[in-house]
Amino acid sequence: MGRKKMAESEMCVRSSRELWTILLGRSALREPAQIEAELNSHWERLLQGLTYYKPPSSSSAAKVKADKDVAQPLKDLGLRISKLLGLDELQSVQILQCYLQEDYRGTRSSLKTVLQDERQSQVLLTKIADYYYEERVCLLRCVLLLLTYFQDERHPYRAEYSNCVSKLEKDLVRNYQQQFENLFKAEAPTWETHGNLMTERQVSRWFLQCLREQCLLLEVLFLYYAYFEMGPSDLLSFTRMFKEQGFGQRQTNRHLVDKSMDALVDRIGYFSALILVEGMDIDFLHKCALEDHPEQHQFSNTADVSKEMDQLLLTFGDIPHHGPVLLAWVLLRHTLSPDQSGPVIRRIGNTSLQLGVFQYLSTMLQSLGGSGNNCTASTARMCIYGLLSFVITSFEEETLGSQQHLINAACEVLSAPSLAELFWETKPTLGLGMILDSAVGMFPHKTGPLLQLLTALLSDKSTAKKVYTFLDKMSYYTEVYKHKPSDIIAREDETLWRRQAPKLLYPLGSGQTNLRMPLGLLGQAAVGTQGYTVRWEFSYSAWTLFTCEIEMLLHVVSTADVLVHCERVKPILDLVHKVISTDWTVSDCLLPLTSRIYMLLQRLTSVINPPVEVIASCVNCLIVLAARMPGKVWSSLHHTGFLPFASSPLTSMAQSISAEGMKAGNYGNLLVLIEQPRGEYSVTVAFLRLITTLVKGQLGSTQNNGLIPCVLLVLKEMLPTYHKWRYGTHGVRERIGCLILELVHAILNLSPEGDKHSSTPTLQTLCIYSLASTEAGQAVVNIMGVGVDTIDLVLTAQPSSGGSDGPGQVLIQTVKLAFSVTNNVIRLKPSTDAVSPLEQALTQHGGHGNNLIAVLAKYIYHKHDPALPRLAVQLLKRLATVAPMSVYACLGSDAAAIRDAFLTRLQSKTEDVRIKVMILEFLTVAVETQPGLIELFLNLEVKDGSEGSKEFHLGEWSCLQVVLDLIDSRQQGKYWCPPLLHRAALAFLHALWQDRRDSAISVLRTKEKFWENLTTPLFGTLPSPSDTTEPCVLETCALVMKIIGLEIYYVVSGSLEQSLKDALQKLSSGRRYEYWSQYVKSLVCHVAETEEEGVRAFSETQMLISAWRTLLILSTSHSAVMQLTEDSVILKLFMDVLDGTKAALLVPTSVPCLRLGSMMATLLLILLKQWRSVVAFAPSVLPPLALILESVLQADQQLMERTKAKVFSALISVLQIQELNGGEISQLPQLLLCVCETVQDEALALIDSTRHMTPLGEVQEDKDSMETDAPRSFQKDQRDGVCVLALHLAKELCRVDEDGEHWVPIMRNVSVLPSVLSALELSLRSKQNLYFTEATLHLLLTLARTPQGASAVVGAGVTQSICLPLLSVYEGPSNGAAQPFSRKAQDSPCWPGVYRLCMSLMESLLKTLRYNFINDALDFVGVHQERILQCLNAVRTVQSLVCLDEADHTVAFLLQLSSFTKEWHFHLPKLLHDVQVNLCYLCQTCTYLLHGKKMLHHYLQAKNGEALGPGPLPRPQRGPQTPSKESPGGEREELEQKALLAVQCSLLKILSKTLATLQHFTPDCCQILLDQCMDLAEYRTLFVLSFTTPAFDSDVAPSFGTLLATINVALSLLGEVEKKKEPAALSVTSLVSSEEIQALKSLLMFTMENCFYVLISQAVMCLREPTVLPRDKQRLKQELSSELSTLLSSLVRHFRRGSSSSPAVGKPPLLGTKGSHEGQEPFVQLVQAFVRHVQR
Repeated sequence: MGRKKMAESEMCVRSSRELWTILLGRSALREPAQIEAELNSHWERLLQGLTYYKPPSSSSAAKVKADKDVAQPLKDLGLRISKLLGLDELQSVQILQCYLQEDYRGTRSSLKTVLQDERQSQVLLTKIADYYYEERVCLLRCVLLLLTYFQDERHPYRAEYSNCVSKLEKDLVRNYQQQFENLFKAEAPTWETHGNLMTERQVSRWFLQCLREQCLLLEVLFLYYAYFEMGPSDLLSFTRMFKEQGFGQRQTNRHLVDKSMDALVDRIGYFSALILVEGMDIDFLHKCALEDHPEQHQFSNTADVSKEMDQLLLTFGDIPHHGPVLLAWVLLRHTLSPDQSGPVIRRIGNTSLQLGVFQYLSTMLQSLGGSGNNCTASTARMCIYGLLSFVITSFEEETLGSQQHLINAACEVLSAPSLAELFWETKPTLGLGMILDSAVGMFPHKTGPLLQLLTALLSDKSTAKKVYTFLDKMSYYTEVYKHKPSDIIAREDETLWRRQAPKLLYPLGSGQTNLRMPLGLLGQAAVGTQGYTVRWEFSYSAWTLFTCEIEMLLHVVSTADVLVHCERVKPILDLVHKVISTDWTVSDCLLPLTSRIYMLLQRLTSVINPPVEVIASCVNCLIVLAARMPGKVWSSLHHTGFLPFASSPLTSMAQSISAEGMKAGNYGNLLVLIEQPRGEYSVTVAFLRLITTLVKGQLGSTQNNGLIPCVLLVLKEMLPTYHKWRYGTHGVRERIGCLILELVHAILNLSPEGDKHSSTPTLQTLCIYSLASTEAGQAVVNIMGVGVDTIDLVLTAQPSSGGSDGPGQVLIQTVKLAFSVTNNVIRLKPSTDAVSPLEQALTQHGGHGNNLIAVLAKYIYHKHDPALPRLAVQLLKRLATVAPMSVYACLGSDAAAIRDAFLTRLQSKTEDVRIKVMILEFLTVAVETQPGLIELFLNLEVKDGSEGSKEFHLGEWSCLQVVLDLIDSRQQGKYWCPPLLHRAALAFLHALWQDRRDSAISVLRTKEKFWENLTTPLFGTLPSPSDTTEPCVLETCALVMKIIGLEIYYVVSGSLEQSLKDALQKLSSGRRYEYWSQYVKSLVCHVAETEEEGVRAFSETQMLISAWRTLLILSTSHSAVMQLTEDSVILKLFMDVLDGTKAALLVPTSVPCLRLGSMMATLLLILLKQWRSVVAFAPSVLPPLALILESVLQADQQLMERTKAKVFSALISVLQIQELNGGEISQLPQLLLCVCETVQDEALALIDSTRHMTPLGEVQEDKDSMETDAPRSFQKDQRDGVCVLALHLAKELCRVDEDGEHWVPIMRNVSVLPSVLSALELSLRSKQNLYFTEATLHLLLTLARTPQGASAVVGAGVTQSICLPLLSVYEGPSNGAAQPFSRKAQDSPCWPGVYRLCMSLMESLLKTLRYNFINDALDFVGVHQERILQCLNAVRTVQSLVCLDEADHTVAFLLQLSSFTKEWHFHLPKLLHDVQVNLCYLCQTCTYLLHGKKMLHHYLQAKNGEALGPGPLPRPQRGPQTPSKESPGGEREELEQKALLAVQCSLLKILSKTLATLQHFTPDCCQILLDQCMDLAEYRTLFVLSFTTPAFDSDVAPSFGTLLATINVALSLLGEVEKKKEPAALSVTSLVSSEEIQALKSLLMFTMENCFYVLISQAVMCLREPTVLPRDKQRLKQELSSELSTLLSSLVRHFRRGSSSSPAVGKPPLLGTKGSHEGQEPFVQLVQAFVRHVQR
């Protein structure tokens, strides 16, 4: 059959049901022009009515057979339908096509099997027959709809309806009258005429349909004649027709009528009577009579017709439907020709009264339904109003039978909306005013009639005020006396009485409200059957009288008179209820009445046989009061004992659910003892409404908790069992169910109050728990399980044509509420691992697709109310998200059919948009959570391609085709693809990309124009953010950006589709990046500007900004693909982000702004790092960032913690990138102040938290504190925490402000350093806050480089803070022994790193402050001497970079300290000696390791395991991670070479500094050579007189051989660097840049220089030393002479090759000689001089 054919059939014939849906405004076509187009296309069908459906004909059958477009099986089925329904063959095929499109519940493939199976095809035919009947009804409903609203000014389509009615007007009646005649005369079909499928059941179904159609046709005719005049001859023909048909009771097929059809038969009678009454135009007759122009009426000159009518009507009188017709005809004849027709009129009039015409009118109007929005009912009331008014004006009331029947009819009539106003505008002496007058005449002897009438006359505020005033100013008081009282003087004829004494009218106590008749009051008396009826001329307020009546009832409540009094009080309460619900402003005047209701309720509910109706009236009054003042009503009700209550306070959920200590109250007893046995539930209905009103009144939490017992009664005793109660009236059960769910729905929609984790239950938590875990939930599940078929059956059985109060509508409303309630329970339920009974019931698998999931899915077939399938799909969406089950499995064999139904609705152009959106949202969720279901909907089929490679294409029923149509740029803006739907389609596509559904993506991305259509939204121009746009457009653009981002991220740039590349190219060339950047900035600015009034569409705004952020971040790594390479564009984008961030974060009081600001700050930070080169040349970024920082520091600290960190990071990056100096930054003082204050606050907070946490920290003993970081015991200390980043920023700012112009005064004022040092001391002692400690030391290091900085640091007590506390960093927790050296990666934060930083800080301070710091430095070296010596020794055993780094720092510090040898010797002579010895040994170790490269390589492999640890290269970056063993050998070797090289460089640095330090411990070279008298006693000999090569053994003392070896090693390394060759040990090419090679050469020269210096100095000392034997001295001279000569010649050769040998940066040449001889280095000349000196 195919979907294409379906679409064609949809376009060629619009089904009547679809037309009806469109005209109602429930479809996607909602514009008046679209409605007009539909009416223009189909008005002829409406005119034809049921004759539109033609009988079979041979020509039509021939056309069907000749049609090539319809498949043969469908033609065959069409002909069978034609036979069964007696319908034209072509129309049968059309009906079949429409049925398959709209109502068929199988798949297209299953249709074939159905057609082949006789039984299944019979079932299908009966369903198609039902569909056809429904089509006929919908056609008539369309006409009804037009006639209902074509003159209603409030209706949006009035003009369009009116135009259509004017086209129909002329022939409509004739056609429809003829159709009616045909229907009631039609012969019932039989199996002979209509085939063997026409069983008895089908015949009964046909007849039911026949009656329905008759009803509808008559309803159309009645409404038509309500607006258009009926001619006399038409009236005659209608009368004949109805007489023949017996007003519906003499049907041709009346033998088929059964009990279920009585309502329809009655309805036919009602409309027949109404049409005839309307045709007589009594209203106009009344008007003519009043104006005394009876000849103007259309019947005034039609004697023949009148005569015939007289004759016809004289035969009437055997059925009640004749009553109104006879009465109207009596009026007509009486008015137009009173003389001619006296006896006939009298006879007809008597007949109508005998038929009980007024009772009949009441019954008829009631059965036509309430007149809320039911036009037919209100038109009928208008018609009867005219009849009643004229009857009462024309005839004496006494002649019309019982006054009560008349009043009942009048009240029923007056319930129509506009008639009450009409009544008050007419004279009281005319029409119904006369009934009111007679009711007043008997007041207050009989209160009922007057109050009943006045209650009916209340319709709006103006009528309420009139009723109030009417009763407030009564002038007559009627009493009835059996005997004449003694205090009366009467006339002789007893007609006038006079009071001789004043009289209180009610026997109430003194001080209570009462009425008093004064002395001398006159009254008109009349003697009747009951005695004397006296009408006193007495002015009083009936409202006071009503108060007295209620007081009286309170007095007699426990006596036998209670029922009599209740009868008098009930109408009073009903009137009060109607008054206050119509006009609240009158309620203050009625306070004496309303305030007594509580007492009344208390007294009446506690008597033995409580008057249920009066109690219900009391509660109804309270409902109205509660809507306005819930608190007052609640507090007054609380004391009446009416509501359920708790006798003990509620503490836990378990106690509440068990209802322990709860009492049912008087209401609970009433329900069980009175209402349930009787099956009448007026109090229950009122109670449910009252509780719902109180809940909606948003009482405080205390009152809400007081409602818990009430709600618990509903959830425990009512909801699970209400469907089993006994009911006396049809429809009450459904109403109670609906009210219970309305109450639950109201509770679940309350905003949650109080502490979420509190154990005391609130109304909401109680409700959620009950529904999730008790029987109440199962009851809701049962309601949802009603199913679409039941609802359709109920709707079909409704006799009325529409309206919102039928049983079908109540059922739909109840099921919708059940959906909503379940959805909310699942949404609000606290998340636990256990699956609740509700979720189990929802998701349990039942056999044969009868589980709830399948039932929910099948609501998609419901067509009457679009909200029902929408809410069902919404609940499915929720379940698909949270419940652990497969929806696909639950659907079972119906899955494909349900899929088709979903897609059919999604495809339909007239379908309500909200359903389509909900279906797409459901599928979007299913992409992630329901793999089976989404595969079903994607319906991808494998192409027949080469083996192994799977290629897919779209199946016939794939949702992707629909989605592709929706994103097609040509469809945008059309009525069937509004922005909301476009957004939903894109959300679905985004879900596919996000969930990586590769098969679907591969099909989509290769579709023609896919990328072009997808990216279309990015090329549109959005209105400015201040214009209220459809927020979903923002989301649409965001989704497109996200999809593009995911595609670029996941697909290799070379494999991207060309069309996507073109789109990206177009984005770039069309300057769209700049546009979106500007737009996002303006969005953020708009949010910042409008934060006071709250932002519309904040979530969509946030989504767009997030998507744009993702795209920009992607562009930093995929700039070529995204064509975002121009620096000017990048700079514009960057500045927009900066401006946006600034706009958002400068509003520190607004949470939305801070959220957006935080997002933008993240983006800013990433872009700063990624676009460094562009930012470097940007205008200064610092001023806006400084402003942002100030603002952020004022905002709520908890919200802003992360954002502050981002702003600090950004500032650090900017300072590093833009390399500004202090003079360029005008904001420097302010920035420094902000940062210093933050640092101080954070440091103090850290001190508090660390003190608080230290006891906990002590418990967790650290196994190896040198190897592992201490456990991070407090959340504040994070690498990217505010405190750490603020310290780093302070460091950068101090670095910029070198001369200390700004930071010195600020730090002095804010006293940052003391706070920071206190926190540092505490952190070191407790070994916590590692990141803070590191950052602090970096700041101190920066300060220590300038004199004023170093002074400030020392002045703040740095030594006290570091010196002793630092011990705890490396000493073990128990025994105080220092920990072994670690092999950890060098640059990860660790406590050894902290120690190294402290060492650097001491070195820096000593270097800067010199003698001012020497004592502190010596203290430090004294405290840490063990660690220092251990470290110098450790190089021999541990060659890890960490260990070498510590040695390097230690030696650097000792180098500075060695300048103060005298002071050192004075204070710590033993340590000085130990250090000197250890340094010599260190020199020997380094030389040995550098000399034996293979040995070193072996050591590294042995010590570090097979794989070398990830060590950094000399440049400050982490080395690559070691590869696994499988990696190729070459790569592994290269890594090992790099690691080896790093170790060699470290050793070389240590060696150079060691020698420089030793140089300070040996006499000055020049001095010792030139000054023979120099005192050498203070110097110690460092090297022994031996020339062996250095050993790796600590027993072998360092000797002259060591020094010579050192020079040799340095020289050979220098040679290797020079040659740039790659020996096994030193891979020079891995030192990438020439600067590094140059630095290495300088280091080697520096090492050699110092080594020569120490060697010469020590040699001369040895030669001068008297204790050395002359033989040894001679040996020394010889050895040195030969060794040095060899070395010198090598050096000279090296220099001749042109090597520059400037010493290491910052180290001055050792000799100050200016010129250099023969271009040689000064130190070479020195060595040559020494050699000559030795050789002498």
